[in-house]
Amino acid sequence: MARSPKSRRQTEDKPRIPYHEQVANTLIRQLEEGTAPWQKPWAPGSLSLPHNPVSGTRYRGGNALWLQMHGRDDPRWMTYKQAQSVGAQVGRGEKGTLVQYYKFHDQVLIKDDAGKPLLDAEGNKRYRNIELERPKVFSAVVFNAEQIEGLPALQTTAPNWDRHERAEALLKTAGVEIRHDQVDRAFYRPATDKIHLPPKDSFSSADRYYITATHETAHATGHPSRLNRDIAHPFGSEGYAKEELRAEIASLMIGERIGIGHDPGQHAAYVEHWIKVLKDDPKEILRAARDADKISDYLLAHEKDRLPANIEKLPPVERTAAREIPASMPAPKRAAEPRRAQAGHER
Repeated sequence: MARSPKSRRQTEDKPRIPYHEQVANTLIRQLEEGTAPWQKPWAPGSLSLPHNPVSGTRYRGGNALWLQMHGRDDPRWMTYKQAQSVGAQVGRGEKGTLVQYYKFHDQVLIKDDAGKPLLDAEGNKRYRNIELERPKVFSAVVFNAEQIEGLPALQTTAPNWDRHERAEALLKTAGVEIRHDQVDRAFYRPATDKIHLPPKDSFSSADRYYITATHETAHATGHPSRLNRDIAHPFGSEGYAKEELRAEIASLMIGERIGIGHDPGQHAAYVEHWIKVLKDDPKEILRAARDADKISDYLLAHEKDRLPANIEKLPPVERTAAREIPASMPAPKRAAEPRRAQAGHER
């Protein structure tokens, strides 16, 4: 039976689920199942976060987390046209994934009192940076390499320096005193700006030690002398859980970049709080991911020149235009992973 014009119009006018709600809804489901990206353990060197091999850049913040949540084995993502530009083709019937970018600053032309543009010494127009009252939002649809035909096999290059050396350098340059005075607890204490850990030899491996230490160092970036986040919350509170969310995502990012992997811990005490926070405010996951990016950038700034790209830049090729594919969100893959013992933090 054919649908009436009214029913067709109702279907066409059905609002799309906003990007932040898509991310939050999927993450809530994965948190309930224990399969969120930072709830999974990753062996050293086994994790590669989403990146774009055409532009040669990494996805950041909420986009990186969102694409990682899709459970793809290949970390490469690109737009339909980018795939074409390197001689590849999105498979017939494949569905794209929405990502969003936010522009918080813009440039405006500098003018004199008469309204004429001011020029620099070389005759170029001068601009100044301004902070936008409301950020501009840009959207794109990307496809995973597993959905694309004609791409070369994924190439990975192991770093030629020791991951533990890099982790030790991160801890040293962070400038936070670490005291090995605990038996089975690990935490950062804001009041004294100190990290407290068990002795190194009590950890099952050097990687486990550095994963725990970098997690607590991520909390320490909230100190007023560093990134100045609101971290003064009692254990079990919503604010405490929000800070744990930032540190967990940052630990995942840092573990991938320096090669120590990620060991999530048994954060059952936080899961219910995370779910409640996301249900009350779906945009919180984007704010948390953005803060995690800032934490990662801050702690890795000392070795900017040493970080391996892990991104093979694909050369462009001449290619005629091909068909366009409509975009819709694919269902993320989910697979349960084991957890380790908890290493909390103190507030």
